[in-house]
Formats: sequence, C-alpha cells, structure tokens
Amino acid sequence: MGDEYGLLEPEATEEPGDEWEELDVSDTEADRIARQRDREFDEFRKRIKDSERLKVDESVFDDATYAAVYRLVQLGWVDALGGVVSTGKEANVYEALGGDEAAEALGVDDPEVAIKVYRINASNFQDMREYLAGDPRFEGIRGDKKAVVLAWVKKEFANLRRARAAGVRVPQPLAVERNAMVMEYLGTEANRARRLSEVTLENPETAYEVVLEYARRLYDAGLVHGDLSEYNVVVDENDELYFLDLGQAVTVHHPNSREFLERDCYNVATFFRRQGLDVETDDVLAFVTGEG
Repeated sequence: MGDEYGLLEPEATEEPGDEWEELDVSDTEADRIARQRDREFDEFRKRIKDSERLKVDESVFDDATYAAVYRLVQLGWVDALGGVVSTGKEANVYEALGGDEAAEALGVDDPEVAIKVYRINASNFQDMREYLAGDPRFEGIRGDKKAVVLAWVKKEFANLRRARAAGVRVPQPLAVERNAMVMEYLGTEANRARRLSEVTLENPETAYEVVLEYARRLYDAGLVHGDLSEYNVVVDENDELYFLDLGQAVTVHHPNSREFLERDCYNVATFFRRQGLDVETDDVLAFVTGEG
C-alpha cells in the first residue's frame, strides 16, 4: 500500500438536502421484454446461460433479469458480460465490458464496468426491513417483495450519486434497469479492488483520516452508511479508498440513523485499533457529526 490515499473533491453543487426523487417501481421495459420473449432476446438469454465463464446463478437470473441486462445492452451501457466479481445473499456483482454510453460517461474507451444484480426471489426482506422502516420512499409497498427490491436498487443508485456529489469516493453509478445496476468497475482485468480487511496498511493513520473524512462528508450530505466496516471499504490499483454498498444507507432523519451511525463508528474504531491506532468510537462519532 502507498503512503497516500487521495481525497475526492466535492462537486460544486448546492448543499444536498433530504429530498429524494419519487421511486417508480412500476413495470419497466425489461418486464415487457421478458413477457414478449422475442427471438433476439431468447438468443441473448441462451448465450448467458451457456457461458462457462459467467456461471449464472439461477436464483439471480429470472427471465425479467435477463431482460433487464438485455435492455442495458440495447441502451449502450453494456457490450458483453464477464465473470462473477462477488456473490452475496442479496446480490451478485459481475464484470462486464461497457458500451458507448458507459465509455462516454467514464471518459475512457472500452471501459470495464460492474453489474450488480439483486435477487428478487432470494433477497432477505427481513434483513432489509430495519433500513426501510421509517423511510417515506417505501410507504405503501411494504408487503410486496418485488417492489421493495426494485426500489432498493434505485435507492442505492441515488445514494451513490449523492455520495459522489458530496466528495465521497464511491463507484460511479451509470444506469439502473429493474434489479440490475451498472457502475464503475474498481480494479484491474485480473483482480477486483481489495477490501481493507484483505490488505496490509503501510500507513493506517492516513487511511483512518480518509475514512473519517468520507464518513463526515456522507453525514453532511444527509446520509448514514449503515454498514460501514473494513469489508465495505476497498483500495483500488491507485491506492484510492472507496466506500461500497450504499443500498442500506439511510437519511439522517431516519428513526434508526443514530443507531446505525454509532455502529458504523464502532466498526471503524475497532478496525483501526487493530492497526495500532489509539482511537475510540466516541472519537470517530464526534468527528463525523461535528459534536466534539
């Protein structure tokens, strides 16, 4: 690891508030494609299923999910799917070659992107519940698992956009279609970016300062990560630190936001104490909130 972990400059925009766009969870073009099942879509679906490298998990890819990825290809965000980057109980992440729209958004030719695909049938609604309760965006859809998962994906997309605007280094969100989200891929062709839990920190003091600063910027932008730990902070090939997995992030007005924030601060303090630093949870909390 290098000696520096550069901070991202915040965008020169208005101070973010607590307003959110309406989350539309009605049927998408992907749902229509899945129902109609044209010949080109069927051929696309077969190529994915027959790919040895991709090794599709049937609990992730139902017909509408195939159609969502197909739609992302049609729109120019994805050219080809690659292998699995990571698997989880709620979502899998796949490497992919970005299309023309992704190349323009990222400013590079032939970009690598990541596609995060949430499970509709296998997602654990109970684990999501504590993050959804009290969020006005989810009123009226509590009993519909599909609607909750689709809204959750859009919520993560919106959270990533807000975090980047606030100067928090996160994967750049590019597009979302139903339960599939395209974002910047962190890492190289050979390896994904490494979690803090997987590396040896040569300069833990600087890493600690960057994590604290990003947590503070997120809080100032009206968000609490809600699952911040050494497993959701990664280091890319340029030794830059990124926050991951903002699907569960809540606004500061969420009834459980303080509890989630205190847990985040405890996790950060615990990790960096293991790196030899003399820090306590209260130190982290005071810096993030400005209450010290």
